[in-house]
Amino acid sequence: MTICWKHIVSCVTLTIITTTTLFGQNKLSGHVVESSNKTPIEYATVALYDQTDNSLITGVVTDAKGDFTIAKLKKGTYKLTIAFMGFENFAKENITISGSSLDLGTLTLKEDHQMLQEIEVKGEQLTAVTKVDRQVYDATKFEAAAGGTATDVLKNMPSVSINAEGDLSVRGTSGFVVLVNGKPVQTDAATILNQLPANSVKNVEVITAPSAKYDSEGKAGIINIITTKGATDNLYAQVNVRYGLPSVEPYDNAKMPLRYGGDFTVAQQKNKWNWAVGGSYQRNDKTGRREGDVWTKIDDDPKFGFPSDGERSYVEENYSGNLSLGFQATENTNFNFAAMGGIRDKTRLADIYYNDNRFEDETTPFQYYNHNSRNRQSDFFVTSFDFNHTFENESKLSASVLYEYTLLGGPTYNDNQRENFSTPESQQYFYLRERNTNENPLNGFRANIDYNFKPSKLGQFEVGYQFRTLDHQGDFLYEREDLNEGIPSGNWQVVDNYSSNLNLKRNIHSAYGQLAGKKGDWTYGVGVRAEYMDRQVDFLGFENGQLLPESQREVKKYDYLKLFPSANLQYQINDGLALKTAYSKRVERTTTFKMNPFKEKEHSETLEQGDADLLPEFIDLVELGASQEIGDHSIFATAYFRNTENLINRTNTVDSDSVLNRIYTNVGNSKVFGFELGTSLKLTKWWDFYAGGNVYHQHITGKFDYDDTDNDWMISIPVDTKAWQYSFNINTTFDITSTLSTNFGFNYLSERVTAQGKDSRFYSPNLSVKKTFLDNRLAVNFQWLNMDMGLMNTNEQRITTNGDYNAVLADGTVQRQQFYTTTNYVYEVDQLIINVTYNFNSSKNKSKKVKSEFGSKEF
Repeated sequence: MTICWKHIVSCVTLTIITTTTLFGQNKLSGHVVESSNKTPIEYATVALYDQTDNSLITGVVTDAKGDFTIAKLKKGTYKLTIAFMGFENFAKENITISGSSLDLGTLTLKEDHQMLQEIEVKGEQLTAVTKVDRQVYDATKFEAAAGGTATDVLKNMPSVSINAEGDLSVRGTSGFVVLVNGKPVQTDAATILNQLPANSVKNVEVITAPSAKYDSEGKAGIINIITTKGATDNLYAQVNVRYGLPSVEPYDNAKMPLRYGGDFTVAQQKNKWNWAVGGSYQRNDKTGRREGDVWTKIDDDPKFGFPSDGERSYVEENYSGNLSLGFQATENTNFNFAAMGGIRDKTRLADIYYNDNRFEDETTPFQYYNHNSRNRQSDFFVTSFDFNHTFENESKLSASVLYEYTLLGGPTYNDNQRENFSTPESQQYFYLRERNTNENPLNGFRANIDYNFKPSKLGQFEVGYQFRTLDHQGDFLYEREDLNEGIPSGNWQVVDNYSSNLNLKRNIHSAYGQLAGKKGDWTYGVGVRAEYMDRQVDFLGFENGQLLPESQREVKKYDYLKLFPSANLQYQINDGLALKTAYSKRVERTTTFKMNPFKEKEHSETLEQGDADLLPEFIDLVELGASQEIGDHSIFATAYFRNTENLINRTNTVDSDSVLNRIYTNVGNSKVFGFELGTSLKLTKWWDFYAGGNVYHQHITGKFDYDDTDNDWMISIPVDTKAWQYSFNINTTFDITSTLSTNFGFNYLSERVTAQGKDSRFYSPNLSVKKTFLDNRLAVNFQWLNMDMGLMNTNEQRITTNGDYNAVLADGTVQRQQFYTTTNYVYEVDQLIINVTYNFNSSKNKSKKVKSEFGSKEF
């Protein structure tokens, strides 16, 4: 489908400009810092009033350097005010604008000591703020996420969507990188975000077209999580407790779910030192069920049907602790140390009744009960050390090192037994008993150094180098128990086809140069990152229950040397309206799991297999957007195009009469044209409204080639799918009184087309009521999550795939293979949660958390 860019650009521009009146050509600027240590203050609210009648002219917020600019002002006399939580309000009157520009210089905010002693002060911040290279969202506005994790915050962003499995996507793709306080987190986003309490998240920055300064990984860009921070000599402490009420809908699951947990933070900044310790425990079980059907057909053989129905639930526990220590050696030099450790344990239970159309005899249908328990465990420890120094000429040097050790693993148990399974195990009749155990230690290391040159007339020039290395080893052992007429014998035999040893080693060297600056109403940045990667995957199979000799180990090597350029440009039409455009080249690297060439049995009807020759995805992104801020309101719109080479998809093939093999492979190219829109409105003093959405057209073309050595056939399947897809999120808050508020959120994801089928729509409405006590030190938040009441199909999603292709057998015979599979995943609705938060001191901590960079991507 052809997209007319002229129409997209017109739509973006008209959406914004029709609400705007252009002002004159004068400009007012300044620099906002703290009085105690001259640290720049980001997100301070700057308001400009007409001096004669005190009417509000406009308002802006300071950037990361504490700078602000108000452009296109008429000549006249104005009053300026600056406000930021924890500081006294600043006011400057009788500011005369008569020339082309006026620089107010450095403006100092003093700490509000009364507030620091816990006197209530209430302030407001825009839900969404647009900057030259990112969208910034105030996480505290999403009250339904309180007591949860960062995932619960992120799913409200306009370009972010979530499916029934809890997988997050940005602009329709799951490949994004997470930063925490600007530090790279190269692990699986879901694991990191589920470890980070929502209560510790202050802002979320969505960077869809990152500059060359950032690591090139992440085809959907970067999400930067800003945790709460501030400055105070007082001791700060916060405790959060979460408890889930009994389930309204248990879905006939064997056990009732448990939901409870808590987290705490204790921190202090005093003189030259700041420190923080914290811990978190979360138990977050989830009931559910699944109903499915699979059929396969080979040539003219009978069709094999395989309907199923039963429990699909989750038991999940997360433990974590963190420590940080910072030292301000001089006004221009600081050191920071951070460490974090934890355990994540997640078990997916699928107790399913299967009806197989094969027969024990000619008249009796073969029905059985499958108990499938898949456990994933992750024990991790991460530590980092940072150094920063600013020279007298304002040039800057920074360096950082990080080390991570993660032990991944967890068993899978797969039992097929007669329908009557309530008797003791010793009396049960089993058709099949299997188990899969694996232990996968991972070691990761990163070191980088960056240098910012002295600011020049052209702007700020920055260079840097980074080295990353990963060593991930894996032992996968699949065993089947001998049965004596259906009775377990205790004697387990290794299944050679599903057992293996796999090692992945990857080294990455990268260097970048970047220039960023501002000239008049233009803000610009241009840079390039050069990256060399070498990757080695080696693997060894089993024979007769024993690992093959090392001489038979297969080794696959791959490397590249590539340039990753970036550019962004913004034009400030007036103090509220800005147009911007950007380009970024990215890469999405492969995980060890997706490169394991040996089949792994997931459950009765499914195998999973990777590809040792899997190529990384390379992405080119172009976007054009506009943003408008009018007082307490903001709106933005962006059109984008994303081209992906070597697209990785999970593709199904027939393995046997009722079993499908899911294979991760490069299927070709993907082209996406999209448009996203977001708005934040302060409708009244007591009513905030936020909405965002994303609509895009995706076209996938290519083919899937597969050589199945177990079955001695080769497959080549063409891929050509395209469709329009969309998602939207709504969030609104009503302040009933100064201490009582209610919040409603709605997340919706449309039907999506995949390489071989489609995923149905998915939606989730949520409601919360929050009450504060003791001058806002104590907050109680009651949540009603995944609202349904039996009236909707909340929190469920159907996944459907199908195929019809030819396989070439070893003797040259062509065999037609067909399959169809559909599974409806139904997860718990009408969850009732109570969250209680107590702040022993209302000031926030200044600690920096370190996050896993390697291990949880493999979880």
